[in-house]
Amino acid sequence: MSIARSATLALIVGTSALLMGCSSPVDDSRVSAEIGYMPILPDAQLFVGLEDGSIADTGIEPKLVSFQNGPAMVQALLGGQLDIAYFGIGPTMVARGKGADIKVVASNIIEQISFVALGNLAPYFDSGDPATAFKRFEQDHDRKARVSTFPVGSVPQTVLDYWLVHQLGLKRDAIDVIYQGASQVQQALLTGAVDGAAILEPVVTIVQDRMDDARVVARGEQMFPGQPGAVLAIRAEFIAAHPDIVQALVAAHVDATTRLRAGDASAIDAVQAYVGGGRLPRDVVARAISNTADQFVADPNDIIEGTRRMRDFQRELGTIDTDADIDALFDTRFYDALETEQATGS
Repeated sequence: MSIARSATLALIVGTSALLMGCSSPVDDSRVSAEIGYMPILPDAQLFVGLEDGSIADTGIEPKLVSFQNGPAMVQALLGGQLDIAYFGIGPTMVARGKGADIKVVASNIIEQISFVALGNLAPYFDSGDPATAFKRFEQDHDRKARVSTFPVGSVPQTVLDYWLVHQLGLKRDAIDVIYQGASQVQQALLTGAVDGAAILEPVVTIVQDRMDDARVVARGEQMFPGQPGAVLAIRAEFIAAHPDIVQALVAAHVDATTRLRAGDASAIDAVQAYVGGGRLPRDVVARAISNTADQFVADPNDIIEGTRRMRDFQRELGTIDTDADIDALFDTRFYDALETEQATGS
């Protein structure tokens, strides 16, 4: 979605929010919703909506539940927990395939994963064929490169394997992979416990700031072109019971996306309050958002085909052992309604 188109949608969203603010439901009419999330940049739209009041304006009384990884959120959904979830499309497919009746109503971000290499490994990507970098490293160091990423079934893990197999033409065992949560991946990089990582912002910016020899050797579009990332997923039962609230939530999501793409100061402040437990310097968060600005995409239609390709690849990997019906996974009508409203000028 273009910035101009996002801005038009945001104007519609802002007008709707203003009207909602004039007739906000009283406290006892608010709908309690358990919202699962991870304190990471790809969930930025949630943080913006929480801080600017737009989520409260939808009529939702949010009950936040923080997780360290997507698979843990899958278990929560399968256990009947969570009405709303901001998490990766990989775990979303896993949850849906295992019986969680959830729908993706908006995208958060695309092409979010980068490969960061440290000093021992980075030079092998500077010269020669990148496809032989890991092999040359192994020959010189008498061991495979140690690489950290998120747990099996997550978007970073899937993107890493896709890069190895489909982009570099390697086998998955060309490297030794360590599966960790976001804070553990960052710590592994900063302590030199690994040679590289398939990871997302703000870890990329933090590591490059603190380690002079760290650099990005492959970005999202190189690792998995058009890769879907984090999404906004809602339990079907909640959608059926509260369609107007879901419509307002998607509208707020679009508005937050536009502000993130524009580098809005208050949006940066909102993200800083949540990502990394609120302990990251503002300038680090601002640069991470700037580095990712073009990847913030709200239109769920834009990631359907990428999700299908990811589903097919995860079947190859064996990380999805059930049929994830992609068409049934998405519910685009709420976003599409905003597009229709824009087109008709109503």
